Formats: sequence, C-alpha cells, structure tokens
Amino acid sequence: MADNFAKPFLTAEWRYLVMLNYEIEPAILLPLVPKGTELDTWNGKTFVSMVGFHFRNTRVMGWAIPFHQDFEEINLRFYVRHKAEDGWRRGVVFVKEIVPRATIALAARWLYNENYVALPTGNVVCQSKDTAKKVDSVKYYWTFGNRAHFIELVIRGEPSHFVEGSEEEFIAQHYWGYSSQRTAAQLNIALNTRPGGCGKHKGAGSIATSTISTASNSRAR
Repeated sequence: MADNFAKPFLTAEWRYLVMLNYEIEPAILLPLVPKGTELDTWNGKTFVSMVGFHFRNTRVMGWAIPFHQDFEEINLRFYVRHKAEDGWRRGVVFVKEIVPRATIALAARWLYNENYVALPTGNVVCQSKDTAKKVDSVKYYWTFGNRAHFIELVIRGEPSHFVEGSEEEFIAQHYWGYSSQRTAAQLNIALNTRPGGCGKHKGAGSIATSTISTASNSRAR
C-alpha cells in the first residue's frame, strides 16, 4: 500500500524535551520488535530512551480539542529500522507512553494499539536567573502504584548541533514509529520532526516501565 501523508492526524509543538539514553542487552528487546522491523544499533550498541516533553498547541485533524491541547508525555522507547522500497526507514517503538488524560490514552490504544496509560503527571521547568530564554533544569514526574517517579535533566553549557556519526545524531534520526497490531500487521507512523540543538547534560530519574504517536499513515507489508 502506498504511503499517504497528505493530512496529518496530529500536529503539536514539543517543548522542553528531556531524553535519557541507556545501553541495553538486545535480547531484552527482541520480543517487542514489530514484524517487518529489526533492531537498529549504533557502533554495535543497542539503546533505550526515557523521554519526557510538553505537548503544546495540539491539533487532531486540524481541530483543537478543549482541555487536550497542552499536556506532558513521558515515554520509554527503543530503536528499529524497516526496509522499504525507498530504502531503510529508521524508527522508534514505544514500550509505554504516559499521559495525564484518559481520553488521549484510550484514543491512542484504539487507533494505534499503542501502550498508552493515563496517570497523574506534572512538570517543573526552572528558568535561568540570567535570562528567561535559558532553562537550567527540566523535571517530569508521574505517580504509579502510590509511588512518585521522575526524570530530570540539569543543563550545563550551551547546546550544539549534532556531530555527524555521533550517538546523538543516531538517536535523533529516527523519523518513523512502528507498533505491532492486533492483526499481527505493523503500523507505520510518520514522525515529522524538526531537529534542533543538543548537548550532553546531567540527567537523573527513577526508571519505571514507562511512550507518542503522531501523524497518520499506512500499514507496511
């Protein structure tokens, strides 16, 4: 089936992105790899990422849904690739995605069979004392099983562009989303993102099995 992305299903701004990357044994992820894809590696290393960010100005099919435009998401993802007619498509698979609204979680599970859950979430963004345009730290937190969990990034230094061939470039250059479907098929989701600056900063968090779907699409055969 030909890809058709003329009408995006969902558009939004991603603000205050926090991404903590960890090397993992490939065997742990193999049972979660969707059909038609394979694990993607960098210099022989396999990664998972704990990600937090703030959705802003969210639109579904161009419509702004009241009370569902600005919210946090925390997700756990890993990296795969799929051989398409136009070459390799590098993408992500979401292990779990946390959002604060039950409606969002239910819609994502129904439409994409993604592992969305609705939990109490929040965020703390500390602006620099020197300038409001600079951020000193970002923290995302959620509650599960009466326990508080969080991921936090403390920023040091200035952001920089990706270095060609670096780990940061590898993590960023995954523009597709893949998930296993109830029919044993595979869902192919285009993630149209605009890369920005990056940097290696100090991060911390309590790691729980903890994911984002965006644009519309087609089933890969």
